[in-house]
Order: sequence, then C-alpha cells, then structure tokens
Amino acid sequence: QPPSRFIAGLKKASIEIDRKVLADLAVNEKAAFAAIVEKAKATLA
Repeated sequence: QPPSRFIAGLKKASIEIDRKVLADLAVNEKAAFAAIVEKAKATLA
C-alpha cells in the first residue's frame, strides 16, 4: 500500500506519530513498528 494510505490509517486509528519517529522505529524497533502497521491496517480494513 502507498505510504499516504498508511498515514491515513494512522490518523484514522488516532495514532499521532512523526514520520521521522516512524522511520526510526522501523529501523531500531521492528516489533513496535510492526504493531503500529497492524493497527493502521486494521483501521483501514
């Protein structure tokens, strides 16, 4: 899915997080990033 759809999912799930923080999580905290991705996906489903 395009990044804009992911960001829309985050907003819909009331998750406010900076893109730089997201990038840092993706690199350094893979489990936390995966949990955020799943939450955004569930909101868009």
